[in-house]
Amino acid sequence: MNTKLHAICDRQRRPLNLFATAGQVSDDIGARAMLSSLPEVDWLRGDRGHDADWFGEALKGRGIRACIPGRKKRRKRVQYEKRRYGRRNRIEIMFGRLKDWRRVATRSDRCPKVFLSAIALAATVIDWL
Repeated sequence: MNTKLHAICDRQRRPLNLFATAGQVSDDIGARAMLSSLPEVDWLRGDRGHDADWFGEALKGRGIRACIPGRKKRRKRVQYEKRRYGRRNRIEIMFGRLKDWRRVATRSDRCPKVFLSAIALAATVIDWL
């Protein structure tokens, strides 16, 4: 059983919105699902999995500048700020802190709703309390 967790975080590495998909599903699905819940920000940092023309256009339409490197097999190169992208490790730190909770790290819940609830509880205790 595999699960991907998609998250929108603020500058302090606190998750604002969480969304879980099946492990074999593309990152585009998670990006499409979370697009409507994006807060009003200037920049969005994402990984290579979020590199899609439709996603960049949707962000541009909302006035958000994307800092997403292009996929390796992409024909047209994408310009992004490497220095700004280097700070994306904050998000990876947030995921690592969530995985400090054994229940989240081992994915002991079979039901996706229960698993997402455990992640939300862990995020609340870690970052908001």
